[in-house]
Amino acid sequence: MKNSYSSLSVAIADLQDHGFNEDFNLVGEGIESKTLKKQWKAGELDVIKFYRFEGMTDPGDNTILYLIEAHDGTKGLLVDAYGADQGEISPEMIKKLTIHYDE
Repeated sequence: MKNSYSSLSVAIADLQDHGFNEDFNLVGEGIESKTLKKQWKAGELDVIKFYRFEGMTDPGDNTILYLIEAHDGTKGLLVDAYGADQGEISPEMIKKLTIHYDE
């Protein structure tokens, strides 16, 4: 696991090699893995690290890659556009994904 990556695709490939294999998606109360057909609430997971990727010409290309580990040991990645409308996500999940710059 590196401190930074040149692109989102390079990061995903390397992090999958480090065991972050699940492809997580945001759902109302937390995240889900469609492959495992399982969901975790915000209190059942930890954000281990995140990486920012900024589009060179289009601000709409701004993305954050979250490394997430559920309390049951499941590890995976969540790709999310930042600055986008958060929709129907619980306040607990928004708090979990909030980036604290003093860490």
